[in-house]
Amino acid sequence: MPEEITSSVEALEGEAEKILAEAKTRAGEILLEAKEEAKRILSSRLIVDEAKTERDKIVGKAKAEADRKIKDSEKEATEIKTAADKKVKEITELVVNIVRGKKSA
Repeated sequence: MPEEITSSVEALEGEAEKILAEAKTRAGEILLEAKEEAKRILSSRLIVDEAKTERDKIVGKAKAEADRKIKDSEKEATEIKTAADKKVKEITELVVNIVRGKKSA
């Protein structure tokens, strides 16, 4: 049973890490897309100042979206870890009660 608990907690932590890694990967993709879009805008015949403003706007939006996704993923990972910790505590209490000979609720 302890192996199962450890395995469940490790699986939850692994999933949380995977979600965070995916968010970071997507953030990188968004920033790359923003840079490519900025290059495209700069290569067009727009006035340089307008192109820079547009580029900064796109990069700003991309960074904001990436930051939001990372924050959301970190929050979700924390929630998963908290839920796992709570479940481990409940199972530990159940095992202790069984060892002590107490009935479960």
